[in-house]
Amino acid sequence: MNQTLESMESKEILQSEMMYSQIIEYSVETIMIHLDHKILYINQAGAEFLRGGKNQIIGSNCLNIIQDDMKDKIRERFEQGMYGQVPLKVIEQSIIRCDGSLVDVEFYCHPVQFGNRQAIQTVLRDITIQKETEKMLKDRQKMVSIGEIAAGIVHEVKNPLTSVKGFLQLLKEKNPHPYIHAMESELEKAIDTLQNLLQVSKPDLYDEPIIEIDVCKELNSLIYLFQDKLYNIEIEMDIRDCDKHIFGKKNLYLKAFFNLIKNALEAMPTKGKLRIEHYFQNDSVNVKVIDTGVGIPKDKINLLGNPFYSSKNNGTGLGLTQVFTTINNHGGQMTVHSKVGQGSTFHLKLPQHPTGAKILSINRYDIQ
Repeated sequence: MNQTLESMESKEILQSEMMYSQIIEYSVETIMIHLDHKILYINQAGAEFLRGGKNQIIGSNCLNIIQDDMKDKIRERFEQGMYGQVPLKVIEQSIIRCDGSLVDVEFYCHPVQFGNRQAIQTVLRDITIQKETEKMLKDRQKMVSIGEIAAGIVHEVKNPLTSVKGFLQLLKEKNPHPYIHAMESELEKAIDTLQNLLQVSKPDLYDEPIIEIDVCKELNSLIYLFQDKLYNIEIEMDIRDCDKHIFGKKNLYLKAFFNLIKNALEAMPTKGKLRIEHYFQNDSVNVKVIDTGVGIPKDKINLLGNPFYSSKNNGTGLGLTQVFTTINNHGGQMTVHSKVGQGSTFHLKLPQHPTGAKILSINRYDIQ
């Protein structure tokens, strides 16, 4: 009788272990079991997430995926997880995958029985999208704050400058002098800069209706505006899916395209190649402006779009700020790829209809 009961209990335990192993194996999260830092098991989702084969990962040191400056901390955490009585808090950590790429994860571990041994089960959850969303919200909040400050400054400065402009005109009529013309010219530049800043910070002040826009047609037309700058630049147009139009504020879009093309040409002061692409993919109209210019340094890439940041000696940075703001208002996405000495690619993903779009997505990566 006792042998029968023991046999039934053993069978139930075996079935429970098999069920547990199947649950782990088919989990969508990365789950690995390790002892003394040696990986004893990893599920299929984990192997794919770490971009390696199971045979490659099993038997390796689990600390290999941890960056050097964090290994002592994680080693201590494994020990706490093995012998501690209180569940450890989830932490965020960047890990190194088998192909050398970094990825942000949530990281937690706890003791488990693996066969006849007590080991550590570590679970990794990809939080890349969460991090990108948090960054988008911070960028959005930053742009709103900058816009509010900029609009206030513009109003305070523009009014006295306009008065000065009027007095200069009166002075020129009564006492003509060549210096007055130079003063008017510089004053006009200052007022134009303030006007651009006001449009970037408060684009609703320049409201216009949402209309249908043939982006292919507009891109071809814009190129002709730069004929005087194209004598040493090779132009390549890859325009497809021209039947796919977008809806939006036409003047804002045209100014954004103009600014991107202008920046690309200015990044190639002697010679180079400008490539413009247009195609439809995943319910979005895609526009790429690609140059073979000087590129953008890695430490400067995150400053793109900030008012008054510019890599050009006489630039204000308001051009790219206007591009970012326009894409923001239409619910688009913008990705920047750049390599110093090789050039830059600005990739716009534009929704056909901007309804309900609120958050700008600006991904900056692949910078070398």
